[in-house]
Amino acid sequence: MNNLIGRVCMVRTYSAGVFIGTVAERDGKEVTLTNARRIWFWDGAATLSQLATEGTSKPGKCKFPAPVAEVVLTEAIEFIPATEAAIASIAAVPEWKM
Repeated sequence: MNNLIGRVCMVRTYSAGVFIGTVAERDGKEVTLTNARRIWFWDGAATLSQLATEGTSKPGKCKFPAPVAEVVLTEAIEFIPATEAAIASIAAVPEWKM
């Protein structure tokens, strides 16, 4: 798993949801992501795996809040490296705000 340091990954946690960001540190189930964005709701991809590899075909229907500089996630249970196409697609989703 240390080969993921420095890579942009989708990270699913046990209870905090899903995030995409650059893996800065990892210690067991604890991971620090930089330039991280919460994947609160997505459309245009059937699964998280498809979202990480292809991005979304419906960016206007996704709800991704603004990125944060850093987040520490505990109970990280899944890491999926993101492709350049997916990273660009997710970055193009407008910031969701209430």
